[in-house]
Amino acid sequence: MSVLPASSREWHLVARPHGWPVPADFALRETPVTEPAEGRVLVRNLHFSVDPYMRGRMNDVKSYIPPFKLDRPMDGGAVGEVVASNAEGFAVGDHVLHGLGWREYAEVPAQLATKVDPELAPLSAYLGVLGMTGLTAYAGLFEVASFKEGDAVFVSGAAGAVGSQVGQMARLKGASRVIGSAGSDEKVKWLVEELGFDAAFNYKAGAVRDQLREAAPDGIDVYFDNVGGDHLEAAISSLNVHGRATICGMIAQYNDTEPVPGPRNMAMIIGKRLRLQGVLVGDHYGLQQQFVEEVGGWLRSGELKYGETFVEGIENGVDAFLGMLRGDNTGKMIVSATR
Repeated sequence: MSVLPASSREWHLVARPHGWPVPADFALRETPVTEPAEGRVLVRNLHFSVDPYMRGRMNDVKSYIPPFKLDRPMDGGAVGEVVASNAEGFAVGDHVLHGLGWREYAEVPAQLATKVDPELAPLSAYLGVLGMTGLTAYAGLFEVASFKEGDAVFVSGAAGAVGSQVGQMARLKGASRVIGSAGSDEKVKWLVEELGFDAAFNYKAGAVRDQLREAAPDGIDVYFDNVGGDHLEAAISSLNVHGRATICGMIAQYNDTEPVPGPRNMAMIIGKRLRLQGVLVGDHYGLQQQFVEEVGGWLRSGELKYGETFVEGIENGVDAFLGMLRGDNTGKMIVSATR
């Protein structure tokens, strides 16, 4: 058995945010590290994920996933190395994906740890393009939006972890046109020049509705929504008859303290016979094998690219989370937890 550290640092939620979270809502605390109990493994987290959905878990409301508890460690996707094992089938040195992020060391029940191979892809990729965000993109586009060859696709938040994959997957499957929105000229350039989007625009540079109409003069057939607000309203205006929208996220509204009015043009849903449907990745794990095989092939061939923004050090975990909410990341925002 390897020598274990005396303690591990972990992030706790100590206050429910009102509006935008602030650093005082969180505390970095030390906890003792012990040998894993029977049926468990002790994992040294190498990387953990910060994601938009975590903002909702900071509110004490009933939702599809339980809220974070106050004065307890937060959790989320993480990948790391087994440093002690008391579970059959896991050995010291194995690399695993699990759900106990936001901490340096995690004692993980063996049934909740999935072995991953660092030879097939960088470990961080299992948190993004080959992980939950990649499967969200895949299921949301192909199963929920019923994408078909020849569709014109608009993706909001297109430079983020999910959006950047959606646009490329649509292109690889024969979209007639792929349009993305992002929050900076640099991200717009990345989408078009690196990821192969046909058009992209900076939503801060003018009205979303006008920029979308210019980018998609013949309308769109599929909208993948990561933003909500004015983007959803603009998409409803541009969707063609029998258009489909996958509602994945509404990051523009996550920190609002007052109810936000819905799109003003929802009557168009009737005449255009539109379908708007939410997506939760947990409903689509049946696609996992197909997803890994197809996306893995695209990665190996170089046809699909992915971006990652790394923040070093667990002590900067909250800064990384707040930066992700502001849109500081290109692709997946990841915290490298080791010291």
